[in-house]
Amino acid sequence: MRDDPASLSQTPASVPEPPAPGPDTRAAKAPAAAAAPAADTDVGAECPAQNGQMRVLVVDDSERVRNTLAAGLRAHGMAVETAADGAQALTLINGLPFDVVVLDLMMPQLDGMAVLRELKPRSAKPRILVLSARDQVQDRVEALNLGADDYLVKPFSFDELEARLHALARRRYEAASPVLRHGRLTIDTAARLARVDDTVLPLTPREYSLLELLVRRRGRVLSRTTIFEQLYQSDSAASDTVIEVLISTMRAKLAKAELSDLVETRRGFGYVVP
Repeated sequence: MRDDPASLSQTPASVPEPPAPGPDTRAAKAPAAAAAPAADTDVGAECPAQNGQMRVLVVDDSERVRNTLAAGLRAHGMAVETAADGAQALTLINGLPFDVVVLDLMMPQLDGMAVLRELKPRSAKPRILVLSARDQVQDRVEALNLGADDYLVKPFSFDELEARLHALARRRYEAASPVLRHGRLTIDTAARLARVDDTVLPLTPREYSLLELLVRRRGRVLSRTTIFEQLYQSDSAASDTVIEVLISTMRAKLAKAELSDLVETRRGFGYVVP
């Protein structure tokens, strides 16, 4: 049984109308090359919004709810993926770094509670906001005890949902040290600034995101495909060849700061900060 789509009745008129209903291809799309977050001890402290956007996964079996929420959140600057059930949601969570998951409870196949049970033992996982028409106290208690970080009942205010998502994202990263250091390089992840000694590197948002990713996973060789999946949405029109361009422009700026050897190329494998 799905939550009633009419529960979006309080969504403000400013939220863009979703496109005409059609196959939800985004929900089934997950990159095979990305490593599961649970296996990477650095991912828990990593900011998945690598391009400066909050990255959100909307999980709901109602296509209208998915499309309406996705359109509204994208209009507010968020990067959004969607899933139609719990199984698709877990596939995406295992393959992409999300800040927050908006999770429905009443879905076929694998419901929201089952997703919470699967994610609960993981040390590295996104924040989870349950968005459901189930408004009983016992439902909220069960979801929170299974690891949900917040619970919002349908119908709801879109402004409140947006505010809660921002609060959850802040809470996730405030728990981690905001400063990364590697030799002469210092990265302030809160301010999104990279410095060599006391000089700020003039990096573009994408170059900064690339540098932070490589430093966070120093010692690990990251393929071009893996880096692309971390920096771009899964429906991006760009190809992973853009990573070579980013590496080149970032290296040029590092070289001016006398750090030309920071990022190594492993032919046929990828890039690494040793």
